Amino acid sequence: MASQAASGPVHLLVDSTGVKLSGPGEWLVEKHGTKRRRAWRKLHLGIDARTGTIVASTLTSKEVDDAAELSPLLDQIDEPLAAVIVDGAYDQDRVYDGVAEHSPEAVVIVPPRATAVLSPSAETDPTQRDRHIQVIAEQGRMGWQRTSGYNARAGVEGTMSRYKRIIGDTLRSHGRPSQEVETRIAVSILNRMLDLGRPDSIRAA
Repeated sequence: MASQAASGPVHLLVDSTGVKLSGPGEWLVEKHGTKRRRAWRKLHLGIDARTGTIVASTLTSKEVDDAAELSPLLDQIDEPLAAVIVDGAYDQDRVYDGVAEHSPEAVVIVPPRATAVLSPSAETDPTQRDRHIQVIAEQGRMGWQRTSGYNARAGVEGTMSRYKRIIGDTLRSHGRPSQEVETRIAVSILNRMLDLGRPDSIRAA
């Protein structure tokens, strides 16, 4: 999916949500007591925080770790990144490494785990993660959220909600290739609706 972000470095919000499967043969025999649960996949989205545009998307099985899917999302974005804002599930070295490979100057804003410790080089050459840990120790997690820009992550939650309100939470296609096409079409529809609702600014003479 081609990037649709505004020009300039992108402040990227990333998260995933579950989408159910429908139709014959799409029921898992996963028993929890006497109940059966419906099969589902994970929809991963990357959103430009400034515009609300979905600039990257992937569809995976439910077992895929969110952090493992960050690189495929970044591969869809041609613009440099200013920041990547994600939740604690992405607190992994490969997330920092993947963002640095795409955009060396980008800031990674992810809350460290409560048990996180500083790296051996924290005193002389602190990593981004070290700095997060240090600020949390000084200001608390709420203070870190305010000063780091993490609160912008509310934008991705709004987009996930908009996807499910407008598109729904169930995939209607059968087979992974068709389901991937279905989600790409859905993303294009949401972006088009967002564009239509955005006013055009014209400089007065």
